[in-house]
Amino acid sequence: MKTLIVIPAYNEQENIKQVIENLINNYSEFDYIVINDCSSDNTRKILEENKYNYINLPVNLGIGGGVQTGYKYALEHGYDIAIQMDGDGQHDPKFFKDVIEPIEKGNADIVIGSRFIQNEGFQSTIVRRLGINFLSSLISIVSGTKVKDVTSGYRAINRKFIEIYAQEYAQDYPEPEAIVNAAMYNARILEYPVVMFERLGGESSISPIKSIYYMIKVSIAIILYRITFDKRRT
Repeated sequence: MKTLIVIPAYNEQENIKQVIENLINNYSEFDYIVINDCSSDNTRKILEENKYNYINLPVNLGIGGGVQTGYKYALEHGYDIAIQMDGDGQHDPKFFKDVIEPIEKGNADIVIGSRFIQNEGFQSTIVRRLGINFLSSLISIVSGTKVKDVTSGYRAINRKFIEIYAQEYAQDYPEPEAIVNAAMYNARILEYPVVMFERLGGESSISPIKSIYYMIKVSIAIILYRITFDKRRT
């Protein structure tokens, strides 16, 4: 099946070349597209100089807008599967075939690469783990879908959800909301154990203060999405 790797990137000058060169040299059977989210560092220059496949956004849309741009690209170019991975080197491409296999076999619509099934590799901080567990429980309550690693940005989706996400996708910290969205469309969601690394370089865009905002915003958004979705369907 025709598969596209979607790589949202914001200020990843320290990481993006190593990430893309690894794909080109070792995973050339997959197409890729980097979504440069109006980076203020040299990310765009690196993409241009190396003639990588990329889209430059004219304004910063955030992770959700960047990922949705990738899904729109996948839809317009006829891809059957899209794999989202980060541009900071945390996601190991060796799991590509594992996360798309259930989709290719027709056993899943979405497969999430999870850190918390075998608990190997980089596990995030204790505070973030507590937040992830809370969001996992909240999503289970409002949607009936149990996912352990709800904030994982390492995930594969089929053509049906490429079409859905190209039209509607949360713009700010979207991964947990995207799970609820998928559940409302009766998605078959699986988790596959993966090993993640600490970012190769640079700093995460989510500071401790933003983490608090993240928890409040996402929790409210999940509840509101569930309510408004029901209203749209009635």
